Amino acid sequence: MNEEYRLYIYAFLSRVMSDIPDMKFIRDLRANEELLGMIGDATQQWFAENSDAAIYDALNGDYTSMFIVNTQPIESFVLDAKSESLVGLQNPVMAFYFNHGFEVDMNQTEIMAPDHLSIEFAFMQTLVYRNERPPQKEFLEEHLVGWVIPYMLGMKSMAATPFYRDICDFMAEFLVADYAYLKQEAAHGAV
Repeated sequence: MNEEYRLYIYAFLSRVMSDIPDMKFIRDLRANEELLGMIGDATQQWFAENSDAAIYDALNGDYTSMFIVNTQPIESFVLDAKSESLVGLQNPVMAFYFNHGFEVDMNQTEIMAPDHLSIEFAFMQTLVYRNERPPQKEFLEEHLVGWVIPYMLGMKSMAATPFYRDICDFMAEFLVADYAYLKQEAAHGAV
């Protein structure tokens, strides 16, 4: 798998999960036919048939319903079902970040949980950028693969738009492929 592709996809997924897509995001996505096609045929067709304003309104409602009102993409919420986020190094994800030199300044973001999926994807983007292979594989094993894949497959049924239905599948498929890629590399001594 191409490292530039991996870097780009983790950055893209971090943005997708961080907040409601704004108009710039929608225009940029519309201009990137290749990415739209990778996300899914239904998304590509939906973008072709709808205006930016209509897409914005639909995505706003869908994101709010899926990732704010009904559930939040926060690892500790999903795995513990307590709706509590552990703080500091009590949070296993925060401890992982700390042990790998990733500083999360929670004052610089509206996201209040260090184990929010957007931040976890940003962490993977950083690891890919730094070419730190063993921590990439370890983070996928210990965190992303264990909760994001089942979470996204479950969230797909809540999606009202082709974009979020397709992005749920895309995320799960990408994480499976990326993990398999890193496992294969490790098996061949490249990691």
